[in-house]
Amino acid sequence: MADAHSVVPASVLRNLSDKLYEKRKNAALEVEGIVKQLAALGDHEKISAVISLLTTEYTYSPQANHRKGGLIGLAAATVGLTSEASQHLEQIVPPVLNSFSDQDSRVRYYACEALYNIAKVVRGDFIMFFNQIFDALCKLSADSAANVQSAAHLLDRLVKDIVTESDQFSIEEFIPLLRERMNVLNPYVRQFLVGWITVLDSVPDIDMLGFLPDFLDGLFNMLSDSSHEIRQQADSALSEFLQEIKNSPSVDYGRMAEILVQRAASPDEFTRLTAMTWINEFVKLGGDQLVPYYADILGAILPCMSDKEEKIRGFARETNEELRSVKGEPEEAFNVGAILSIARRQLDSEWEATRIEALHWISTLLDRHRSEVLCFLNDIFDTLLKALADSSDEVVLLVLDIHACIAQDPQHFSQLVVFLVQNFRIDHSLLERRGALIIRRLCDLLDAERVYRELSSILEGEADLEFASIMVQALNLILLTSSELSEIRKLLKQSLANAAGKDLFVALYASWSHSPMAIISLCLLAQMYPHASAVIQSLVEEDINVKFLVQLDKLIRLLETPIFAYLRLQLLEPGRYVWLLKALYGLLMLLPQQSAAFKILQTRLKTVPSYSFNGDQLKHALSGNPYFHHGAPQISEDGNKNLNNGNVQNDINFTSWLEQFEQIQRQHHLLAKSQAQSRNNSLLKDGPKAEEPLQLPTSNTNRAVSRSSKRGPG
Repeated sequence: MADAHSVVPASVLRNLSDKLYEKRKNAALEVEGIVKQLAALGDHEKISAVISLLTTEYTYSPQANHRKGGLIGLAAATVGLTSEASQHLEQIVPPVLNSFSDQDSRVRYYACEALYNIAKVVRGDFIMFFNQIFDALCKLSADSAANVQSAAHLLDRLVKDIVTESDQFSIEEFIPLLRERMNVLNPYVRQFLVGWITVLDSVPDIDMLGFLPDFLDGLFNMLSDSSHEIRQQADSALSEFLQEIKNSPSVDYGRMAEILVQRAASPDEFTRLTAMTWINEFVKLGGDQLVPYYADILGAILPCMSDKEEKIRGFARETNEELRSVKGEPEEAFNVGAILSIARRQLDSEWEATRIEALHWISTLLDRHRSEVLCFLNDIFDTLLKALADSSDEVVLLVLDIHACIAQDPQHFSQLVVFLVQNFRIDHSLLERRGALIIRRLCDLLDAERVYRELSSILEGEADLEFASIMVQALNLILLTSSELSEIRKLLKQSLANAAGKDLFVALYASWSHSPMAIISLCLLAQMYPHASAVIQSLVEEDINVKFLVQLDKLIRLLETPIFAYLRLQLLEPGRYVWLLKALYGLLMLLPQQSAAFKILQTRLKTVPSYSFNGDQLKHALSGNPYFHHGAPQISEDGNKNLNNGNVQNDINFTSWLEQFEQIQRQHHLLAKSQAQSRNNSLLKDGPKAEEPLQLPTSNTNRAVSRSSKRGPG
């Protein structure tokens, strides 16, 4: 230290700490000259002593003016050393870097100026301190003092120039430093970072693209910055990288895909749009690399298909089609289970377009990987069933398409119908709102007779009698009105002459017995008019309630539709169809005279011609039981004596059927009495209430039946 004092005059050292800048500057020039002379003599020991003096007594001094003088002195010493400065950099640069965090803004400013002058002298040798300098500049870019920021910007530009022309810069050592700072929110720091990313990417010898996954998320984070300039800079950098990806033969798509998937769900619209743009390009370019990430990508695409921004929706649709066109195989890391899980999750989306596309994916997977999908059936089946209650008809129809595809296997068919009935039982509103649509669609996609046989088999043993009655009434209305069930209606019309028709009639009979009106409708459809009349005659007081009259009202109106045209034409020959006439008159007698249905049926019966009646036929018909005639030969509906000629009717035990119907109805009556007793007990506890008169809701029923009638003929 004594050597340094002997080399540098006391007046110079005194002026170096003066409060006036000019004196400090002149002192620095003196230091520069002294160091230059020592360098010429090769006396680096004394040069090191001078630098040490400037460091310990000045840059680390508690006096601000001393620190300022020390900084300008170190810069002057570096200038004096010129080409030999590199061997003293480890002594010169650290105290300058330390001054960047000084509490005095003027000291920080002089630190920037000093390092700038040092960098101009040493150029490439400066790179050894790059990470420390970058860290310091990053902090100074957000400095509270404007003059310090300005000085830092000048230094930053010089450092960038040095790095771009240097072959000693290590991108591998720099990237961790960059990655640590990419999520900083300060706008000045963000501008600083984007600037460095852009500059380094422009250097041909530096492969920034290879390290893009390390800072890609940070760039996307900047797209939602409140500063338009930062958003623009980040977008420009990302656009440049995307172009490089398109032109690059080797890219790590996988790591970046994970980032993009997260950013596609950003609340910021511009970020979502940029993410979807990238994902769209990745799916086109990535090929086999992206197969393991298809599920994640699909999870990002599906919500975006319902985005409020049309551009985002467009990219999502395009990417989705591109993704679907890829014929991935499970052995190629194509994860069917993961994709199914994503599609199932999106079925709960509030957006219809997303739910629809999720169903399209399940359908696509069923077509291509049926066995794998069926392995995961338990994971998605309940969700698919819940989707039958969706508010969108298109969604419900797609769900039914999938169910029908699954139900091609017998065990899955039975499982579907059982689950369907269970859901109708749990949620009666589902049956009311979606029942007709669901049943009709299943009948269209699967064999209608098979569907109805399965439903009938389940309902035959249904413990919930009230639900069984409601369900049967719904199925019966669909049977009588839907175009999808026209073949079943044709088959049932041939029940008396066709074994297949009779077998179907028998299969439906037990479950249809849960509803008197359903069984009467079935008999009329199957042209089993004597049995229809017998069922009507067997009705007791408990059967004639409001629900029954509403159902009867619907049937009377359906008799006027094209589906029952054959029945109305049969009335032209009352002599041949006596039991039909008697059944219709029986229904007429059950209707209140003031109801619209009574007037409709009465008007129709008045048109029946009387010229075709045969006295004996009428006598037999009106004598009571249609099955027993005290030894007389039975008379079929066509008016001919039954000569046991092998007609299917001979194999039908109508009496047994009637007993079965009456037995099931007795169970319903007991249930009704039990429920009435419970209500009465409740009324006794709560106090008496005025009893409302029993009325047939004619106007509402008329409208309901009218709608059904319009749907029925198709």
